Amino acid sequence: MRINFTLVKVAPLLLASVFALSACGNVSRNVHKDGQAADSLVWPKISDITPMHKGGTFPDTNSLARLRAGMSKQQISDLIGFPHFSEGVWGVREWNYVFNFRVPAGSNKVVTCQFKVFFDDNKVAQSFYWAPESCAQFQQVAQVAPVSSSVISAAATMPAERYSFSADALFAFDHSSVADILGNGRAELDQFAAKVRQYDRDIKHIQVVGYTDRLGSDGYNQALSEKRANSVRDYLIAHGIDASLFSTEGRGRADPVKDCVGGTSKPSLITCLAPNRRVEILISTQRTTSDR
Repeated sequence: MRINFTLVKVAPLLLASVFALSACGNVSRNVHKDGQAADSLVWPKISDITPMHKGGTFPDTNSLARLRAGMSKQQISDLIGFPHFSEGVWGVREWNYVFNFRVPAGSNKVVTCQFKVFFDDNKVAQSFYWAPESCAQFQQVAQVAPVSSSVISAAATMPAERYSFSADALFAFDHSSVADILGNGRAELDQFAAKVRQYDRDIKHIQVVGYTDRLGSDGYNQALSEKRANSVRDYLIAHGIDASLFSTEGRGRADPVKDCVGGTSKPSLITCLAPNRRVEILISTQRTTSDR
C-alpha cells in the first residue's frame, strides 16, 4: 500500500487565512510597518486563551533567550510554539503568549506574564514586549553558557519537518475519536510511527495540529480539530512514540489550503474543501555532531 502523507519543509509555510484575534478589540493599534512599535499596545484577556493553552505554558528559558529580531514566524514558533490565542500565521502582525515562570527556579511560586511579538510587513519579527515589563528579565537570564574547547560534540538543530495527513483518510466525516480512525488511516499512522521510531536524529518535539473546513460553526470546528489532533497523538503514543514529546493544537477552519466557490451543492462543496480537512505533524529534531 502506498502511503499518501506528504513531507514538506516548514520554511514555506502553508497559505494561511487572514484571521486576527477572535476578539478584534484585542489587536494593538497602528502596528508600524517596520514592526518596531505600536502606537497603542493592547493585550488580550488571559481568559480568551485557546483551550489547549489554558492557564499558559512554562516556556524553555533558553529558547526565550534565543529570540532575535529578524526571525521568521516559523523560526519563532520552533522556539516558543505558535501563539496562545486564536491568531493566524501570515495574516496578522502580532502574536501573543501567556508564560509562567517559577520564582525562584524550582519553587512552587509562579509568576504569570504576557509576551507579544510584532512583525514587519515582510512577516519578520522585529520587536518584543512583556506585560508587566518586569517579566523581560526572564528573556535575558537564561543565556547559553560558552562552550569549552574541550567539548567535542554539540547538538545542531535541524529544520523542522511537516507531515500532512488527509483527515478524510483518517476519519469518517465529522468523526474524531481514536476508535473512529479508519483502516487506511491506521495503516498510514502505523508507517509514520515506524518511521519516527527509526529516526537517526534526536527528536525534540512533535506538534500535532488539526484543521477542519469552513462548514459549520467556529466553535464546532475548533472542538473537532482539537479532538482529531488529540486522537492522532494518542494513537501514535500507543504505537511506541514517547508521550513527553507531544503537544497538540486545534486550529479549526484557519489556514485553508483551498478555497471553493459557494453556491454548489453541499456534497460537492464537502468534496471540494477536502484538502482543508487535515492533520499536520511537525517534528523538530537535532543531530549530534562531532567537533574534534
